[in-house]
Amino acid sequence: MRAQFVLSEIGVGLRRNLTMTFAVIVSVALSLALFGGALLMREQVSTMKDYWYDKVNVSIFLCNKTDASASSKCAKGAVTTQQREQIQADLKKMDIVENVIHETAEEAFKHYKEQYGDTAIASVITPDQMQESVRVKLKDPEKYKVVATAFAGRDGVESVQDQRSILETLFNMMRSVNYAAVALMLLMLVIALMLIINTVRVSAFSRRRETGIMRLVGASSFYIQMPFIMEAAFSGLVGGAFACVLLVAGRYFLVDHGLNLAEQMPLVNFIGWDVVLAQLPLVIVIGLLMPSVAAFIALRKYLKV
Repeated sequence: MRAQFVLSEIGVGLRRNLTMTFAVIVSVALSLALFGGALLMREQVSTMKDYWYDKVNVSIFLCNKTDASASSKCAKGAVTTQQREQIQADLKKMDIVENVIHETAEEAFKHYKEQYGDTAIASVITPDQMQESVRVKLKDPEKYKVVATAFAGRDGVESVQDQRSILETLFNMMRSVNYAAVALMLLMLVIALMLIINTVRVSAFSRRRETGIMRLVGASSFYIQMPFIMEAAFSGLVGGAFACVLLVAGRYFLVDHGLNLAEQMPLVNFIGWDVVLAQLPLVIVIGLLMPSVAAFIALRKYLKV
């Protein structure tokens, strides 16, 4: 009997405040979709870092004849065979180094032509202008500075470049987008909470006569508050479900179909469905708890029911 009464009161409350309930559902759905999107973006950045950091190298560019006249770091002339062999030998002795590959100027020129053969500048570049280099694969990419400190400034070395720094620009941009999504999510969350609190207050005020009678016949405060809390929980649950639909649809249309980024950007290791599905229960739980707690606080603080 009590359960039936609570359910009937929930139905009455939802019908009386249909417009505000719809607004709560939409705001909760958007805020939770942004929350889930921020989580997925963080996972995407982490996945890409793990994928690319495992593949990046430290490149030690050696001086050539052109550098000898153009760069102060190569004032002693182009790298000699002895210097090159010594650099490779010293690298192989380092515990943090996994692999060492020497790329000649001719090989560098060939790779350059393969990548930029259609450009105007490629037609005037000659092999002797290309730098030979030593590609260093580190066991731990974070130890780049050890190599840079050991070899920067050595005779025959023009520069030491960490390819990871190139990727950091991309990752920083993605983090900025993620922070913007979090900020927007927090704004939507505040709006959703304000709507929930206002909806509960309006609903309780419109039923003040019924709640007054229930108080007179000895109903507990929790029993009186339960329909209002359940209304908010229902709205949050529906909003959370819509947020899950948006997240799944976003992954489906952005990566697998629609924009089909998986094929358009084959070098990007996108997060899988397992990561997306793993976030959905959290979104549902937050969608259920957040309005319930907000409604409980609103009833306790603002309304005497």
